[in-house]
Amino acid sequence: MKLGFLTSCLPDVSFGELLRWTRGTRFAAVEVAAWPKTSDRKYKGQHLNVDSFNTSDAHRVKDLLGEMGVSISALAYYDNILDSQSAARNGVRAHLKKVIDAASLLNVQLVGTFVGANPLLTPAETFREIVKEFEGILSYAIERGVKIMIENCPMNGWQRPNTPGNLAYSPELWEALFNELQSRDFGLNFDPSHLYWLGIDYEKAAREFGERIFHVHAKDCELLPEGLYRYGIYGPQLTSDARDPGWWRYRLPGNGSLDWRRFIGVLREVGYDGVLSLELEDPDWEGSEEKTKAALVQGAEFLSGLIKAS
Repeated sequence: MKLGFLTSCLPDVSFGELLRWTRGTRFAAVEVAAWPKTSDRKYKGQHLNVDSFNTSDAHRVKDLLGEMGVSISALAYYDNILDSQSAARNGVRAHLKKVIDAASLLNVQLVGTFVGANPLLTPAETFREIVKEFEGILSYAIERGVKIMIENCPMNGWQRPNTPGNLAYSPELWEALFNELQSRDFGLNFDPSHLYWLGIDYEKAAREFGERIFHVHAKDCELLPEGLYRYGIYGPQLTSDARDPGWWRYRLPGNGSLDWRRFIGVLREVGYDGVLSLELEDPDWEGSEEKTKAALVQGAEFLSGLIKAS
């Protein structure tokens, strides 16, 4: 098992500069952000422009990676492929295929995305749309030697207030998806932080779905008792202050409530030997490039010791 990080936390740092910085840290891999420039997501980035990516670009990137001694664990593009507007949906699908093409040229096996949701449909109708979309996406990826992994973030409130915006956040939903899409080239980018605040046993989930874990996000989570008292599990209903964290917030690994020693031990038990990719969404460490880099270094120091000890 080795350490990496999702590059979207440093969206204004060029890919070359980012790799040069990475060489001097404990990180051995990068999960490369590949969003389009027009994306309005909060956490996004474009360290790889896939719109015109070709064989020559791939050679340049490979040479740079070799020079810096860093590998790419996955390409990342998390957007809503079930958007209720057909033009937006078509755009997401087309961009995801470009990300898959770029991964193939780079010999990167993994592309991460969301299954999304359509707020105009019932969950059952949404599920059928997911299966239909991903049958095509999987076929496209497999033909190019690429695996598709989905992250389990519920994206609550993404399309509609207090409603999940990504219908792949629980063991119930994973089981249903894997029953319908049985290809072994379809799996999880497993993030325990989302399961924690949802009240789902992340260790049990990792054991049950170990064979489908392709990649792991390292992000911690903290519950806020005062917020839980004030709002309950559905969160704020009338409060619109974006600075109000509600009743939980994401934290840097080691600063929240997850037991990382035990979790890494479970990953070992199920045979996971891939990348533990730090995804930084801790509000205490945002606001500047310097703070973000300091957080990455601190998180890497914390996790690397546990990996060696497990």
